[in-house]
Amino acid sequence: MYGFQNNKSDNAENIMRTNHKIIFSDSRKLTEINDESINLVVTSPPYPMIQMWDDLFSTMSRETKDALNVNDGNTAFEAMHSELDKIWSELYRVLKFGSFACINIGDATRSVGDRFQLYPNHARIINSFRKIGFDSLPVILWRKQTNAPNKFMGSGMLPSGAYVTLEHEYILVFRKGPKREFKNEIEKYERMKSSFFWEERNRWFSDIWDFKGTSQGLNHSELRSRSAAYPLELAYRLINMYSLYGDVVLDPFMGTGTTGLASIACGRNSIGVEIDKAFSSHIIGQEKSFLSSANSLLSTRINSHNEFVTTYTESKGVLKYRNVHHGFPVFTRQETGIQLFKITEISEINDYEVNVTYEPVGRLDNFENMEKEKVAIQNLSSQQLTLSF
Repeated sequence: MYGFQNNKSDNAENIMRTNHKIIFSDSRKLTEINDESINLVVTSPPYPMIQMWDDLFSTMSRETKDALNVNDGNTAFEAMHSELDKIWSELYRVLKFGSFACINIGDATRSVGDRFQLYPNHARIINSFRKIGFDSLPVILWRKQTNAPNKFMGSGMLPSGAYVTLEHEYILVFRKGPKREFKNEIEKYERMKSSFFWEERNRWFSDIWDFKGTSQGLNHSELRSRSAAYPLELAYRLINMYSLYGDVVLDPFMGTGTTGLASIACGRNSIGVEIDKAFSSHIIGQEKSFLSSANSLLSTRINSHNEFVTTYTESKGVLKYRNVHHGFPVFTRQETGIQLFKITEISEINDYEVNVTYEPVGRLDNFENMEKEKVAIQNLSSQQLTLSF
């Protein structure tokens, strides 16, 4: 059974370490994962009633196959979701109380036989999670910007036969039980270290996200046909929003491994469950070579905050607070405890597991310290820093 017993940073060396595992198994039975051992789920399941997933759902459920064969779309829709329901129940078992599940899902539009209709996947999943016992929280609409403006469904310019083109998907957010509690000073300190910037809060906690989908980067045509990866930015935001350093993130539909990569970048542990072993070498290969890209994300985050500070200072004056660990200005007292970590090593443990080592970013409060950190991070990353606090 998988569980993480020592996920916090090493206070003696101020070093942080995380572990990232792949389990090749059927997510309808997460037997290798302990009860109440997971802090966050970020995932995107196969979308019911999207044709590319028909064969998968048909192997999972004879009822699905039979319904599709006789053009009974409504029965097929429900049969597909009945299989996903088994996975949602397993998520409730493995999640800790106070923890979140974030599900990226799109609705389906499809003609089955001579009937065209919308199959509301997001509504069906919300209903299932609520029945299991999760609390449903405000959703995020992800506008994917993937459809050309001249793409029509139905009768084109003729009325009473044209259909709206779907250009968004949903990120459904659920919590198991009441809010997570931070009962002692150590837990509160770890929470402060994991905080995000005020301007990130304003951008990330909007209910509309507007960025493009992702290129899957798969050379194997069969793998491309079985993957629907979301962008790294989506998982990166959710993990920062709903978990802490050292927490354990689960993706029960790992696919190409985006959630694992985002967990590495965010300083969280991760477990990915994938039924298809054909993805194995791709996932581990990505994780092993991710050091530079992860540190580029860190550079982007620092540069973005620097731009915010510069703009705010020029228009409204000096910010009131300074961060304790790095010395840069911040907007609120809650941000004074943020601590940023850069990755120094990603090592392969076996064919299905990697370890990651981090060390803290240094002071960024004067020219000498900024230049020192620029060199340190640039040695680990291809992206240039533009610090000017």
